[in-house]
Amino acid sequence: MSSTTASSANFKNYILVTLAYWGFTITDGALRMLVLLYFNNIGYTPIQIASLFLFYEVFGIITNFLGGWIGSQFGLKITLYTGIGLQIFSLVMLSWLNPGWAQWMAVTYVMVAQAFSGIAKDLTKMSTKSAIRLVVPQDAQSSLFKWVAILTGSKNALKGVGFFVGSALLGGFGFINSLWIMAIGLFLIMFTGMLLPKGMGKIKKKVKFSQLFSKSEEINILSAARFFLFGSRDVWFVVALPVFLRSALGWSFYQVGGFLACWVIGYGIIQSLAPTLIKRFGSGRPPQANTVQFWTFTLTIVPAAIAIALQLGIPGNLVIVAGLMLFGVVFAFNSAVHSYLVLAFTDDDKVALNVGFYYMANSGGRLAGTVLSGLIYQFCGLIGCLWTSMFFVLAAALVTLKLPNPKPSKNIAWKAGDGD
Repeated sequence: MSSTTASSANFKNYILVTLAYWGFTITDGALRMLVLLYFNNIGYTPIQIASLFLFYEVFGIITNFLGGWIGSQFGLKITLYTGIGLQIFSLVMLSWLNPGWAQWMAVTYVMVAQAFSGIAKDLTKMSTKSAIRLVVPQDAQSSLFKWVAILTGSKNALKGVGFFVGSALLGGFGFINSLWIMAIGLFLIMFTGMLLPKGMGKIKKKVKFSQLFSKSEEINILSAARFFLFGSRDVWFVVALPVFLRSALGWSFYQVGGFLACWVIGYGIIQSLAPTLIKRFGSGRPPQANTVQFWTFTLTIVPAAIAIALQLGIPGNLVIVAGLMLFGVVFAFNSAVHSYLVLAFTDDDKVALNVGFYYMANSGGRLAGTVLSGLIYQFCGLIGCLWTSMFFVLAAALVTLKLPNPKPSKNIAWKAGDGD
């Protein structure tokens, strides 16, 4: 196959994988907003609503741990579309929710449905980000950074769009009909899988289950940093911030949802622009170890500054809006560099295993942040959550001090059509 033909096929596969991921991401954001709005409308407290998402995070950890191994054995195409299929199942399952059930029964039922959604989300994310490694040559590190940033940034922007979609569907069609509309849309997206090569991401030799615990030092360091990085965000963003905006600042639920949706969209846009901005204002090289160290140490300052401003009595509306914007910008650069480095440190035959392990740490950080967000806010308020966030970021920054620079090989990662 000529290089031109291979490049064209790789680009086609990138587009197909990205479109599937985009479709899933919109429903993921919409489903979160549907659940939040619906259960708020029937009288659940924000803490009770947050508990509905615990299984979502717990099973995300398990999925990322096992998903990489499954992807390496059966191919990323299987894991990608299995994830989309499970999301359809979760949506249909939620549509059977009976408002007449006792609260404990309804909560349990939704948590189980959210567990399937959590599995779906992380299977889809692991498969998509692993697939990008396989359509970009290992010597094209600048292109890899750009493509990963576009995929990740657009995902976050579209998740914000999903918040709006969920609100609009709920208002226009109701809870049950909204779930079915999204399920049908995802079912149509499943047909894109017919155009992807069968053996994408599948390795020829069998991987022992014990190898799931054996990672390179670089992947282990980056995973540990990822755990603390995303824990630092969710420890004040998931429960504490929405509750604070509603109870302390008097925002309506729709104002809270709209603001957070706009934040996620803006965060995604910055993440997509990260390669261009880092190239223009940096050395011009792809990110190195000192790149992630700089952005992580910089992020340490932001939650501490927000906490101090609130303690000094500066108006909360101003502090939160300005502080969250600054936090989003710096966090977006961190996330973009992280998403690039995990692939830059990964060999082609281990991409699914390493990405799965890495995002298991990501899910672990989100789970820790979600639980701590509710607990710390209840006893110490938003300021306590912000100081905890600062210590989490500091831990992530200190971990990255041991990170070496990536040394990509000169081999072509994957040729379209192999294994088909």
